[in-house]
Amino acid sequence: MRAATHELSISPSQLRYGYVEVGHTRTIHVTLTNNGHTSVKISGIDLSNRKFELSKLRLPKILAAGARLTVSVTFAPTAKGWENGHITVISNASDRTLTVETAGTGVIGGEVIASPASLSFGKVGVGESSTLPVALINTHPWRVTLKSVQITGRAFSVSGAKFPLTLAAGQRVRLNAAFKPEVDGLSDGSLSISGAALRVPLTGTGTSASRPHLAMIPGTLSFGNVSVGTTETLTLGLRASGGRVTISSLSSSSSQFAVPGVAFPLTIPEGEELSLNVKFTPQSDGNKSAKLLLASNAANSPGSEPLTGTGTAPYVTLSWIASTSEVTGYNVYRSTSRTGRYNKINASLDPDTTYRDVTIVGGSTYFYATTAVNSSGKESAYSNRVEVVVP
Repeated sequence: MRAATHELSISPSQLRYGYVEVGHTRTIHVTLTNNGHTSVKISGIDLSNRKFELSKLRLPKILAAGARLTVSVTFAPTAKGWENGHITVISNASDRTLTVETAGTGVIGGEVIASPASLSFGKVGVGESSTLPVALINTHPWRVTLKSVQITGRAFSVSGAKFPLTLAAGQRVRLNAAFKPEVDGLSDGSLSISGAALRVPLTGTGTSASRPHLAMIPGTLSFGNVSVGTTETLTLGLRASGGRVTISSLSSSSSQFAVPGVAFPLTIPEGEELSLNVKFTPQSDGNKSAKLLLASNAANSPGSEPLTGTGTAPYVTLSWIASTSEVTGYNVYRSTSRTGRYNKINASLDPDTTYRDVTIVGGSTYFYATTAVNSSGKESAYSNRVEVVVP
């Protein structure tokens, strides 16, 4: 049996800081993702060990369906030795508390330092590569041998020197660290030097071809039943992620679905959502469907939003009290004015005391009356007239 996906998830599931020099810090980014279909309220984030510090975050925080929240957790050792703890996220999601373990080791005075102490590659297109330099400097007045270099994080690599190597007092060597993301999202890694207890944090964010993404919320607009000739309006949400999205045009495959009053180009800032009013005006009864097509600078352009709705023709349902005399059935008469001529609208005698008139037009007024017919074919006078106004 496959385990159910958490409504609220955390990545990475463990925070391993390795060796960090006392007086220095290392930061790892944690991403909270709402995998559900409704908003989640994050009411608290607690840390059990004060050596691990959370970036400033105003709570409570509402996380929309499909949205992500990235927070930074920093390890700042004040003494030599191993530290561990955990982060607890409290929310109203189905998994109300989520826990991430944290661990790191404080070390005293490395013989070799890195400049810069950490590398952040920023946003890089998936399949593309970015390279940053880092220098290893021997700060002590004696030789230091660096045995090997190790990289964690599959999107990162290093080049520029062969190991093992020996640095004289004050000598430095340059390495080139590269980030080549394979998927969208934040990546964490590190560059570690054995023989020097040195660890350089690496971070970068992969984006689809360095282009933003346009999300349409909900995935399908369903208008349900709408009377022919009337209009129903629903809201379509457009959210930009990974950069600013500019929509250049919008078209509908059916004139019964429209988005009036929108001027193009239309720009949505990164991380923000814009609402459009989509209108459905059925011209006949029956199921209707169409698609909205949005052309933009997003990686998933043109965006397509399915639209569905059902046109329903207007009708009038009549009912009356049965005649006290023995009758075979009833006739139904209709007029378009109070004093005008009444015309029979049923094709044959109605044996029941109800009738549905589906031959009407919206926005009109009708007057109805019934008669009773006995077995000899004799028809009674009109019943009381009924006035019906059709919207």
